[in-house]
Amino acid sequence: MTTITNTHSGIDHLSYSAVSTFQRCPLKWHFRYVDKLPDESIGSALAFGSAIHAGLECHFRQLLESGTRAELADLILAYDDCWQSYDTELLKYGRGEDAESLRELGEKMFIAFQEHDFSSTDGTIVGIEEPLRAEFIPGMPDLVARVDLAVQTGDELVVTDFKTSRSRWNPGQVAFQAEQLLLYSDLAGKVLGDRKIRLQFAVITKAKTPVLELHEVELDEARLDRTRAVFSQVWDAIQSGIVYPAPSQMNCWGCGYKKACQQWQG
Repeated sequence: MTTITNTHSGIDHLSYSAVSTFQRCPLKWHFRYVDKLPDESIGSALAFGSAIHAGLECHFRQLLESGTRAELADLILAYDDCWQSYDTELLKYGRGEDAESLRELGEKMFIAFQEHDFSSTDGTIVGIEEPLRAEFIPGMPDLVARVDLAVQTGDELVVTDFKTSRSRWNPGQVAFQAEQLLLYSDLAGKVLGDRKIRLQFAVITKAKTPVLELHEVELDEARLDRTRAVFSQVWDAIQSGIVYPAPSQMNCWGCGYKKACQQWQG
C-alpha cells in the first residue's frame, strides 16, 4: 500500500463509473483517472457494448430528427464505425468469439430491438446521450452522468439506460444495477426541475435468439441516501491518496493495466 500525494488534485467531477472502479480496485482507478494510462488491452465485451449503444443511438437520433425509423443497415454502419474506433490489436476476445461472430450477433440484437415496441417510442424524445452534471453531496466534486435516452410521455420523463447481457435479468439483477439509475434520477431532477421521473433499463440479451426486455426501477430515497454515504466515504478515501491493488479473478481477467500493475512496487 502506498500514499500518493495530491492524487485528487485536479479532479473536478466524479462519475458512477469512476466511483465503482475505485471500489473494485483503487490502483486501477489511479491508473485510469489520475495517471490516465492508455489501456494495454480492451475486453471485446466493452467494445461490443459500445457498438450496440452506437446503433441504438443512431436509431433514436434519426427518429428525433426526421420522425422515421433507421434501417437495419444504418444501425450496422453505426456499429462498424464504433467498432473501428477501437485499436483492434488491443481487443481481447472471450472463448469462441471473434470480430465476425460478434458482428453477426450484433445484427441479430438490432433485429430484436427493431421488432420491439420500445423502438417506436411512445412520447417525445428530449435527450439522447444527454450529459448531466450537478452537485450530489456538498463539498464533493460534481457528479456527471450521460443518459442514454430521455422521453417525455404525458407528465412523465422516462429515463432509459441501455444494457447488453448474456442472459435475461431477474429481479435481483435489476435491483443490483438500480443504483446507477437512481443517481441519474437525482441529477435529472436537479438539472431539469421538478418533473415526475420514471426509470427503466432496456436490456438486450447476447443470446442465440436475442430478446429485449424493459425493467422498471422504483425510486428509493433510502437507497439513494445510502449511496450518498458510500460516495462520501469513497471520496474521503480518494482524498487520502492511498491506493493499492485488489487482485481477484473477476477484477484481473479483463483489466487493461496488467503490466502496469505487475510493475507497481508501492
